[in-house]
Amino acid sequence: MGLLLCKWWITLWMAALHPFYVSVTEVTHNAAKRELEVSCRIFTDDLENTLKAQYKTTFDITRPANRAQVEGFIADYLSKHLQLTLDGKPVALHFLGYKIEEDAVWSFLEAEHIAAPRQVAVKNDLLYTQHPSQINMMHIIVGGVRKSVKLDNPKSDALLHF
Repeated sequence: MGLLLCKWWITLWMAALHPFYVSVTEVTHNAAKRELEVSCRIFTDDLENTLKAQYKTTFDITRPANRAQVEGFIADYLSKHLQLTLDGKPVALHFLGYKIEEDAVWSFLEAEHIAAPRQVAVKNDLLYTQHPSQINMMHIIVGGVRKSVKLDNPKSDALLHF
């Protein structure tokens, strides 16, 4: 038990000394529905602090007094910092909502009437202004084929072919 507790404290201490900043976004083309389904996972404190700085306000993202306002901040922020272009055409993503799960905010977006793309261009600079060491992982799934890309700040663009 003592060794386990010691390992836990070392891990906690290392994390405090070397914080990491990462988001994970998954984009799935649902052929049956002709939709893009997007989920984006960002650490709660990182997203909340970024939104507070961006919109010059205070709120609690986990227990908001005005959830619609917080959803508006998240939707606006994501629309400016996460963009997709399919086969050369920009795609408008519709924000569906968010949920808190453990230490992360999961945001959900979709686009309708989307044919399976052959080429997906991504622009993802989420949290780059707040965290110079931010990493944004992207997973794109089209026709059952999954391709991933890691975007290290300041790199924000990627092009994937299917």
